[in-house]
Amino acid sequence: MCGRYILVQKLENIEKRFNVRAAFDAPLKPQYNIAPGRLAPVIASNNPHQLQLLRFGMTPYWSKTDKFFINARAEGEHNLDNSPNYKGAKGIIEKPAFRKPIRSQRCLVIADAFIEGTTEERLNKPFVIYLRNKIRPFAMAGIWDEWINPQTGEKIRSFAIITTVANELLLKLPHQRMPVILSPSDERKWLDLRLPLSDITALLKPFDASLMNAYPISPLIKSPKADGADLIEPIGPPLLPEENLQVKSYIQSSGMGNPKQHFSDHPTENKISSNESSS
Repeated sequence: MCGRYILVQKLENIEKRFNVRAAFDAPLKPQYNIAPGRLAPVIASNNPHQLQLLRFGMTPYWSKTDKFFINARAEGEHNLDNSPNYKGAKGIIEKPAFRKPIRSQRCLVIADAFIEGTTEERLNKPFVIYLRNKIRPFAMAGIWDEWINPQTGEKIRSFAIITTVANELLLKLPHQRMPVILSPSDERKWLDLRLPLSDITALLKPFDASLMNAYPISPLIKSPKADGADLIEPIGPPLLPEENLQVKSYIQSSGMGNPKQHFSDHPTENKISSNESSS
């Protein structure tokens, strides 16, 4: 699953990286704990050149109540044991809540990193999972929908993050699933509604584990109301060695705060270079 993620990039960095313009005037504040119910920036297929604010937690247009789908399983009802070797059908195209959005309402969910816990302890033992080589922000595959509250007439536009089986890094936590992270070359494909559905579902695969790493953080992150840079301060070394680095530069001031460098090989060289639904 992916129920929490991080985005603290400046707005101009996001606009430049994805070649979009913000469709909102409100300032974009750093969010170290984006939880269901919060507004967050996405790039939606209905206007792929705009950055929009949608609610994390998707309510299908046909729902009678404001239910939240945080995640959408790429396999749908298939692979319920979450085998990392699964290569079968992408059942998301058949699920009532997702079959319309996966065809016509896709979005890029912008993130600097995401939070994941272990399979057994969940967010009582959380990790920040990030892309190596300071690749941030990046895009996770999402779907969106618009629901009208039958009592108030309020329109709520919301999104869910698509998940797939875990790669080798996530299995080390251990955790069985992960969000679908898109390579830059696939981001515009994801938003292109002219592409055949088979081309779209082919993108729903685990990201290359060799390009990722993770480090442990405090379980204070499990409170959806918690926020602030202290939440992502490392409490242990990274899961995999960071080669050719004397300073373990986790997530830095240009993108994600400035956590203390507790695990430098040389303290004098501490320099800063700059609940899932099964439906």
